[in-house]
Amino acid sequence: MSSATPTALAVSPLTTPGPAGAGGRDAPAGPADRARLLVTCRDQPGIVGAVGTFLARAGANVHSLAQHSTAPEGGTFFQRTEFRLPGLAAARAQLEADFTEQVARPYGMDFTLHEERHPKRVAVLVSKTDHCVLDLLWRNRRGELPMTVAMVISNHPDLADDVRSFGVPFFHVPATRDNREQAEERMLELLRGNVDLVVLARYMQIITPAFLDGVGCPLINIHHSFLPAFIGAAPYAKAKGRGVKLVGATAHYVTADLDEGPIIEQDVVRVGHQHTAADLARLGADVERAVLSRAVRWHLEDRVARHGNTTVVL
Repeated sequence: MSSATPTALAVSPLTTPGPAGAGGRDAPAGPADRARLLVTCRDQPGIVGAVGTFLARAGANVHSLAQHSTAPEGGTFFQRTEFRLPGLAAARAQLEADFTEQVARPYGMDFTLHEERHPKRVAVLVSKTDHCVLDLLWRNRRGELPMTVAMVISNHPDLADDVRSFGVPFFHVPATRDNREQAEERMLELLRGNVDLVVLARYMQIITPAFLDGVGCPLINIHHSFLPAFIGAAPYAKAKGRGVKLVGATAHYVTADLDEGPIIEQDVVRVGHQHTAADLARLGADVERAVLSRAVRWHLEDRVARHGNTTVVL
């Protein structure tokens, strides 16, 4: 058994001082009067017109609209609408109430409304491998990822200084298969109610169903292959041993079924016999960074709609 105890799972000296969820680098607030409206319902005539007419009558100007139906007849309809409405913050409550009564209820519609001035709060979980977490923090600092990084949690202390250099709190929560329940409970204390998204940036611990039930927000994972090829340890050595011609990465939502959640984004790079296992790992890391950053950005921008075990990216 591990020597870790509940006391050992308290915030370690490597942690930036401050309460759970405090600190971090805030994303610049988006335009105060801009918002995104996402709707889902059974496909039927008149949905686009009803949404557009409602927004026009409310005084909103639509500047982007994307839609998709899963089938020409009897499918599920998805629509993402970006609009600007002067005085949105003050008008939001009434706008949502009116939309519910005039559009959502008649069409049997589920909807969400997100104001751009409120970037999502994100936590990143990582182990020792640094390329994905540092890429996310770098893109956030450059303004490419509109999010507030609330914290980074790791089961190892190795990346504390690197993370701190971005002004982000670092929490070391030792986690092994022997103390998994205690470790997850400590992480839930840090995360619950403090974040809108958790990103697994090469966090090499199994996430249990109990953790998924308790965290209260979506989780996105990056997997170093086209699922399910070459899972487990040393994937690039396994790939080299099979003479692969493509190295890929997959970003997906986390579910209780390990590595089988809805896929958000994938990509590949071509390789050949001249590449060593180290070359494959280097090229694979490049793909992982790109795939994960795209998936996170699309989620932050409310572009990803889940439909069963698939996704629609609008």
